Formats: sequence, structure tokens, C-alpha cells
Amino acid sequence: MSNSPKGRVVWNHSTHLPGLIPILERLTYLEGIYTITPAVIGNARSNAPTLQIKISVPVRGGFKLIARKGKTFQEVFILTSFNKEELQDAIAQVTGGK
Repeated sequence: MSNSPKGRVVWNHSTHLPGLIPILERLTYLEGIYTITPAVIGNARSNAPTLQIKISVPVRGGFKLIARKGKTFQEVFILTSFNKEELQDAIAQVTGGK
């Protein structure tokens, strides 16, 4: 990680999953991450006791992620030059390998 962010987090919602924003901000320090946009927040059927971030599907220029905590989920869009495996490794790196 470098000393200054390479990418940015787009703030277009007033609500986010607890603990999500610090993780997304750590991702912006990685070379190859350009824009991170937290999107739709909603309710899930099952319970995720800890914050989980999974890569969902590729989108143009990056990937859609699903972040879950408790019975709430939030979509997150990341524009990146990383492939799926590199992005999984980057997420593991900034979340402490969770």
C-alpha cells in the first residue's frame, strides 16, 4: 500500500453497512483500484454474524461485490484493473484475511 489513495470512494448514499467504509477506503490505496461505489442496501433472509465481502459478477471495467452483515446486504461496485483472483486477494489483504 502507498501513503496516498490511488482511487476514491464515491459517497452517494447516507447509509452504509457498519464497518464497510473503512475497508473500502483501505482498498483505494492499492494500485489498480480506481473507483468504489457503495450502492443498494437491503435486507437478506439469512444472518451473517460478521462483515463478509464477496465478489458477485463482473461489470464493465470491474466487479460488483456483495457486502453482508447481520441481515443486511449492500452492493458495491469497484472499477479496477484487477482480475477476480487479484481482487479477492486485495479484499483479503485489507480485511486481515477474513
